[in-house]
Amino acid sequence: MQIQGPANLHGAQPIHGPHRVNETAPQQPSDSIHGADQLEISAEAEMISRIRDVPDIRADRVADIRQQIEAGTYETDDKLEIAIGRLFDELAG
Repeated sequence: MQIQGPANLHGAQPIHGPHRVNETAPQQPSDSIHGADQLEISAEAEMISRIRDVPDIRADRVADIRQQIEAGTYETDDKLEIAIGRLFDELAG
């Protein structure tokens, strides 16, 4: 029924049956995924992430090492090799 203002009234309208959906063949899964989400992390973000993993600085240890450096007893070949090895290990991740 349609009502168009107080003076214009139409009678009952026919009811149509439910719409039929044409069945389609199931889609074949494809080998490639289109539109997949990707995440790219910049080199700077990776560096910041590694910096956050570095333990807190121990002020007492730093003061002790400074005293050894000033006295000339800190820098030995063994300590330098160990420090370089640790640095490379940390940078390699």
